[in-house]
Amino acid sequence: MSPVRRYPPIADHGLVGDLQTAALVSSDGVVDWLCAPRFDSPSVFAALLDHERGGHFAVTVDAPDVTTRQLYFADTAVLVTRFLTADGVGEVADFMPLDRPETATARHRLIRVLRVPRGRVRFSVECRPRFDYGRAGHELTLDGAGTATFAGPGIRAVLQTAGPVELLRDGPDGRDVRAAVELAQGDVAAVVLTLDEAGAGPPPPVDRASLTEDFRRTRDFWHRWIRRSRYRGRWQAGVNRSAITLKLLTYAPTGAPVAAATMGLPERIGGERNWDYRYTWVRDASLSVHALLGLGFEEEADAFRLWLGTRLREQRTVTGEPLQIMYRVDGDPYLTEETLDHLEGYRGSAPVRRGNGAAAQLQLDIYGEAVFGLAREGGSAARRIGWDGWLAVSDVLDWLAGSWDRPDEGIWETRGGRQDFTYSRVMCWTAFDRGIRLATRFARPADLAGWTAARDAILRQVMERGWSEERRAFVQHYGSEVLDASLLLMPAVGFIAPSDPRWLSTLDAMGAELVTDSLVYRYDPAASPDGLRGGEGTFSLCSFLYVGALARAGRLDEARYSFDKMLTYANHVGLFSEEIGPAGEQLGNFPQAFTHLALISAAIALDEELDAASG
Repeated sequence: MSPVRRYPPIADHGLVGDLQTAALVSSDGVVDWLCAPRFDSPSVFAALLDHERGGHFAVTVDAPDVTTRQLYFADTAVLVTRFLTADGVGEVADFMPLDRPETATARHRLIRVLRVPRGRVRFSVECRPRFDYGRAGHELTLDGAGTATFAGPGIRAVLQTAGPVELLRDGPDGRDVRAAVELAQGDVAAVVLTLDEAGAGPPPPVDRASLTEDFRRTRDFWHRWIRRSRYRGRWQAGVNRSAITLKLLTYAPTGAPVAAATMGLPERIGGERNWDYRYTWVRDASLSVHALLGLGFEEEADAFRLWLGTRLREQRTVTGEPLQIMYRVDGDPYLTEETLDHLEGYRGSAPVRRGNGAAAQLQLDIYGEAVFGLAREGGSAARRIGWDGWLAVSDVLDWLAGSWDRPDEGIWETRGGRQDFTYSRVMCWTAFDRGIRLATRFARPADLAGWTAARDAILRQVMERGWSEERRAFVQHYGSEVLDASLLLMPAVGFIAPSDPRWLSTLDAMGAELVTDSLVYRYDPAASPDGLRGGEGTFSLCSFLYVGALARAGRLDEARYSFDKMLTYANHVGLFSEEIGPAGEQLGNFPQAFTHLALISAAIALDEELDAASG
């Protein structure tokens, strides 16, 4: 039986999902991350966080010198892992059917279809669930008819088979299963894992006809969805893959995007920056929606608008502010952070954290991203804000007019104390600017005088206190000389003209200090202590923001070269994590919505500037 690798590279995975949860599948054919029934639920497989305790579901090939290749079925979330051996070629197609994804359900299915297009191949199957982050035991029932039921705490996993797959007890206590199946050219088999509530009715039967129909419906769903994109630019494949990834990271029953599919993956191997990203950040979600609106995806914007409007009307936060920076996908504001000390962490990167204590932070920029995300020029989402929605927006802006001028923790969620972060002020300006535009364009009642006064006061303050004459650049926070790549968004939101001498000087300063071979660091933690030990890699969001800033500044050759180089850091199926390490490895939670939304925005900006220059 092929051994299951201990901690494959973070990037050595593809993502499949059903718009309520998602699984990571390594290029070896191992599912080593899956939570159920939601993104933020306890894990069923978490080998990425502990090889021994986390659990996995492997379909591998039992042969010497196996070469693997992994790809997506074009413009879908169907992942194909190919095994090339001396005796033949085997394939495993992984997908999760989308059975009414807008309705929250406890039942989720992962279908793994095995086939041999050439020669003869011997597959090995191992299913070792470890419920509740590996803390809970389970009981196994084998019915002798190709079905294994793993009963965990309030949840069960049912493994069904099709074809000549005989499940046998395995594991140290006989509560896992294994199988071996040899297939010849043209043969097909399958293993289907159904996750459900304990005591639920039987899962759907598995046979070749039902598998074919499940595949067809899943493929057709993704093809229909991506056809709605109006992007016809130079980087179609990368933009489409990023759009599908953002869709996969959206919880369809509420319309709330999560920041990433995983938790606890390190920003530095062996470091402590290991956060839980399976929640909805107002910032990340708003910018995701803004990117999707740029491609023409209006329904996703409408769904998130309704979710965000509910949060504004409820004002149910742990901070006492109108919004807090993140929530669970159902809007629950309580994300108590705890460490899972029984897990060793990815390659020893401990502690592994569940929940996120940053939910209690004050980050004033979120109000700007929220309005900016839904007020994109040319989109109809702004027109669809109904009366109640407008009242919620205007109430928040009325509140912000008296609340923007406060220190906060900033976009990077530093744990070193509050500061007057320049980026937070810029995004508060954005909130007022876009609010004024909406009120004027759609004739909505608003305190235009108050909002305009606040907008202009912020602009003057940033120009006076956020600008350093010594550095000839805008700086991270008032009284500081530290540069911060979040400010690359300043021209994108219209705060400053991309040709303004102050901005061009800032861009040059960032290029000299924060940029290395087109990769961009967020800031220098040594110069601006953030309350955490150790460093980090370059931040891929910022690398793509840099491309957009270069393009808008007219530095098109440099922008295009930087963009094309950045694309080489994508993994084998076009996915990005949060950061790039010193050896070019992907680090942090995976895949990361921030990175993919920034890729889309950079492609759109670069296309527009290249077209304008050639026209």
